[in-house]
Amino acid sequence: MDELALLKHSDGPVTRDRIARDLTALGLAEGDVVMFHTRMSAIGYVSGGTRTVIDALLDVVGERGTLMVTCGWNDAPPYDFTGWPRPWREALREGHPAYDPELSEADHANGRLPEALRRRPGAVRSRHPDASFAALGASAAELMADHPWDDPHGPGSPLARLVAAGGRVLLLGAPLDTLTLLHHAEALADAPGKRFVEYEQPILVDGERVWRRFRDIDSEDGAFDYSSVVPEGRWPFAVIAEEMIAAGMVRRGLVGAADSHLFEAGDVVRFGVAWMEEKLGRS
Repeated sequence: MDELALLKHSDGPVTRDRIARDLTALGLAEGDVVMFHTRMSAIGYVSGGTRTVIDALLDVVGERGTLMVTCGWNDAPPYDFTGWPRPWREALREGHPAYDPELSEADHANGRLPEALRRRPGAVRSRHPDASFAALGASAAELMADHPWDDPHGPGSPLARLVAAGGRVLLLGAPLDTLTLLHHAEALADAPGKRFVEYEQPILVDGERVWRRFRDIDSEDGAFDYSSVVPEGRWPFAVIAEEMIAAGMVRRGLVGAADSHLFEAGDVVRFGVAWMEEKLGRS
């Protein structure tokens, strides 16, 4: 939808002050540590774009607060490159640049905000190439420190630290299936048939490019086979989030024109683990 169409379908440009007011009404507060997912088009015409959204979030959480996003690595080598023809494989190993937290672009599939935030002066990005996060604010360095190479969604991860910090998750016009924190629940859940992936990516070690092998839950197709408990065509995270909303565990309101949700991180993980273990059984 172009800018003129957006204006016709809203009550005018969405400004920094308006976003801040709406976020405050939703329940976001000074000092909060908040991981956020955003669908810009849902908000309306945002005057100033991503900068305005980040500035408004910072206005609300203040100097004591922290913003966090999921980044990933847009130009990571594909998991299956090890099955390519040998000349292709060797060329990739020889020439693919290492993941660099300061230079490597965030995954474009995560929208514009992660890349915008991780470029901000003072932002800190975690060291894991495939599952990187970024944060800006008082607790940024603590949240991002020593991101585990293996099981990067599990204990010791930025997601685990978000929960430990009493953090929150904001879906700012983003669909419920973007609730990335539930990958942490998947990593913790004691349920049968947990699926893992192993892959190789280049990283920097003491300034040298080194290929390293990683192991993680399958965060792309799902750490479990949910087909017996989730209707066909639905992503399980959306179903879990809907059940949390029905249980009255989520704040909901409009930010600009965007239907938005504010979750408590600890509630998401506790509810998610219990849901997975109940629906899928314990191993």
